[in-house]
Amino acid sequence: MPLRTPLTEKLGIDHPVLLAPMDVVADARLVRAVSSAGGFGILGGGYGNRTWLAQETAKFGGLHAPFGIGFITWSLAKQPELLDIALAAKPAAVMLSFGDPARFAPAIKSAGALLICQVQDEAMAAQALAAGADILIAQGTEAGGHGASRTTLDIVAAIVDLAAGRVPLVAAGGIADGRGLAAMLTLGADGVLLGTRFYASEEANGAGEAKRRICAARAGETVRGIIFDLSRNNVWPAPFTGRCLINDHARRWMGREVELLQQVAGVSADYMKARAEGNFDVAAVIAGEAVGLIHDIPPAGEIVERIVAEAEQILQGRRNSSRPLPNSIEEEVR
Repeated sequence: MPLRTPLTEKLGIDHPVLLAPMDVVADARLVRAVSSAGGFGILGGGYGNRTWLAQETAKFGGLHAPFGIGFITWSLAKQPELLDIALAAKPAAVMLSFGDPARFAPAIKSAGALLICQVQDEAMAAQALAAGADILIAQGTEAGGHGASRTTLDIVAAIVDLAAGRVPLVAAGGIADGRGLAAMLTLGADGVLLGTRFYASEEANGAGEAKRRICAARAGETVRGIIFDLSRNNVWPAPFTGRCLINDHARRWMGREVELLQQVAGVSADYMKARAEGNFDVAAVIAGEAVGLIHDIPPAGEIVERIVAEAEQILQGRRNSSRPLPNSIEEEVR
C-alpha cells in the first residue's frame, strides 16, 4: 500500500523514499531501479565530471518514472555549464547540497524542474526557501559522506517547525529501514532520503568489497572528520566534514590530523594508490551510522518495497491502538 504524503504528490511518485545522489555510486542504473520501484532516484552528479554526467544522463531514455540529478553546489559553481547537461535530460528535480542555491535556481525553475535543497541548519533552510526551494532535505550528522553536526532527530524537528508546511520536508541521516521511515513521518517529515542502504544494493556502482564492508560493519563503526578529505587532498569548506567506515587508515590518523596535514603530499599519493587498487584498509568506504541496520545486498527495488511495507505496518499498528490517530498519513504529517 503506497504511503501518500505531500512529497509523493509533489514528485508524482508512489513511495516517499528518495535515493541520495551519492557521487558516482548513484549512477543511472541505480537511479532507474529506485524510480522504477516507485521511489525517486537521484543521479550522483557530485563534484561534476562532464564525461560521466553526459554518459549517465544518456541512459534515461525509456524511463517512465520521475528521477532527479544532484550536485555539490560549491563544486557546481566551478563548472556551471554542467547544469545545462543535467537539465537537458529532463529531470523532474535537481538537488543541490552544500552551498547557496540562488545562483542556479532560476535556470532549474525555467527548465520546469523542481528545486530540492539539502540543509543542515535553520539558516541554510531559510536561504533555500528564499531561493525558491520546492522541497527541503534536513540532513543529520548520522548521514554518510559530508554533513554537519546536528542530529537527524534535532534538525528534522527544527526544519519542520521552520518550514511550517510551506514545502515538503525529507529526513536524511541514519535511516535504513521502515522503522526510520515511520519515525520520520511521525516526527513531521514527508519522506526519507537514503544513501548507505542503497549503497549496499545490487545496482549501486560501488566495489563489491565496499558493499561487503558496509554489511559487516557494526553500529558505531563509522567516524566523522576530515581525515579522508585531507588524505585525498580535497578539503571541504566549514562546517562540513565527512563520515565513513573506520578502517586502518582512519585509526592511524585520528587525533593526528595536524600531523597528517604536514605530511599530506606523501599520504595523498599512498591514499590515491590504495583507492585505485580497491584497498579499503586505506581508502574510505563512505557510509553512515545506519550500517548497523544493513546486513544484505538486495536489489534496490526490494529495498524500497521492504521499507515501505514495514513503515506501513508500524503506522497501521499505531492507528489500531487505543490512542486517537489521524485518518491518513497526510493528516499526520500536517
